[in-house]
Amino acid sequence: MAGLIHVVDDDASFRTAIERRLKLAGYQVATYPSAQQLLDSRPDENELGCILLDVQIPGLSGPDLQGRLRELGSSLPIVFLTGHPDTPTTVRTIKAGAEDFLTKPVESEKLLAAIERALARHSLEHGERQRLNEMRALLTTLTPREREVFGLVVRGKLNKQIAHQLGTTERTIKAHRHQVMAKMKARSLAELVASAERLGLLA
Repeated sequence: MAGLIHVVDDDASFRTAIERRLKLAGYQVATYPSAQQLLDSRPDENELGCILLDVQIPGLSGPDLQGRLRELGSSLPIVFLTGHPDTPTTVRTIKAGAEDFLTKPVESEKLLAAIERALARHSLEHGERQRLNEMRALLTTLTPREREVFGLVVRGKLNKQIAHQLGTTERTIKAHRHQVMAKMKARSLAELVASAERLGLLA
């Protein structure tokens, strides 16, 4: 799985060595001597990638950058690298969603395995986000009445009950229900309920 790896480390010789190693493995690489530089360049979230991040960087530290990126809604997975591992930092960064925490010097096999896991996660999350955006777009095609019917159908109401509640006929509700299924591209009631769940309409 090719991807763009963002390497953030203040050690120039380490950046050069890791860039060479990653390019040999078939990845694209972007390097940054500071956390601020990565923040300023705001990597494209839609491009498959991950961040290799040193823990102790002058200025904004690795864990601080992780926090800042989360606040900005970044979905790029982070693999931490450190020359001085300590348990509290490891626990803190993993709890905050880091993909892995590796100790320098890191074996190529271990590093590439962590990167592959991070890229797989990014790919999965990106696919999920895209599907959610598609669903949101489909939802906007429903008329206000279809939205009402949608909301009641996914809460388990029968056509008869919906007709009574909305003051219309069962036949009209059937027609609306058919439209809702078609517009939301749901092949079954279960699919429709799953869509409503993911859109947060059942909260």
